[in-house]
Amino acid sequence: MSETRDSNGAILKDGDSVTLIKDLKVKGTSSTLKRGTMVKNIRLTDDPEEVEGRADNIKGLVLKACFLKKA
Repeated sequence: MSETRDSNGAILKDGDSVTLIKDLKVKGTSSTLKRGTMVKNIRLTDDPEEVEGRADNIKGLVLKACFLKKA
């Protein structure tokens, strides 16, 4: 399995906390996650480009690793 890396190339692991580096619209809702939002306790997926997490009471978020920075 390939390693999941953030925008700076740091290796991400299950349980890490990450910060968004860009405002992201959430599909299926009218909300936007702002730059700097902390997503705690992430879970890695089968795809090394994506991680799962939850932020601002939105569960089941799938985020692209290229928009994340390890906290």
